[in-house]
Amino acid sequence: MKKDVAIKKNLELLNEFMRYAFEHPDVMDKIPPEAELVILPVDDKRLCDYNKKTADKLFSQGKTVVLVRVKRPEPLVPELEMMMTGTG
Repeated sequence: MKKDVAIKKNLELLNEFMRYAFEHPDVMDKIPPEAELVILPVDDKRLCDYNKKTADKLFSQGKTVVLVRVKRPEPLVPELEMMMTGTG
């Protein structure tokens, strides 16, 4: 997986995780302040493998690593309905 693709996908996952954390602030209490957070998307094998390698590298450097397993959220597809008043 290309690094730029992984970065883009990870930023999307981080955005979703932060949205969850704002709604459930107690989850942040479970993450030590010095920890590296690595998100493992269970339904994207390539990105999950890429991120596992990153986690292993960080761990081998002596860092505390917290793994977060998530499913990628379904994209929001809004349906718009126009209500207009008469023109005349």
